[in-house]
Amino acid sequence: MIKTIYLAGGCFWGVQHYFDQFDGISNTTVGYANGNSENPEYKDVKAGLTGHAETLEIQYDDTIISLSKILDLYFDIIDPVSVNQQGEDIGISYRTGIYYVDETDLEIIQDKYNEIQEKYDAALAVELEPLINFFNAEEYHQKYLDKNPGAYCHIPASKFKKGL
Repeated sequence: MIKTIYLAGGCFWGVQHYFDQFDGISNTTVGYANGNSENPEYKDVKAGLTGHAETLEIQYDDTIISLSKILDLYFDIIDPVSVNQQGEDIGISYRTGIYYVDETDLEIIQDKYNEIQEKYDAALAVELEPLINFFNAEEYHQKYLDKNPGAYCHIPASKFKKGL
């Protein structure tokens, strides 16, 4: 069955490129989530004017890849205790978050969150909330690292099977 989860992990270019490499991920779209304006534009999101987080919409086949596995992969590429920063990207739009649309996913998400929290002394800075809104980013942001190999990415190149 195709399901959807939304993950904010800093700059969405690398997060999309990373998740696109795994079997069971059927579609990804970068966009802006859980902000306070309609149809935000990148320049306003990046400036912190809209409250949105750069977020990846992931559609996946849960008979091939589980939500728990997706969350393991997610936590492998973020610093979960960093507030409003991943790599060199700083600001509210680069915060981390798990935004769900299916209430039945909450138990899996909460269990994984608690498992990860046990590994850190500091509280996790990853938001765990229902999805309030999501707006697709401009077309030039979609599959950005495929179109622009070598562009900046906060995720280490060693995490990519396909390379950058």
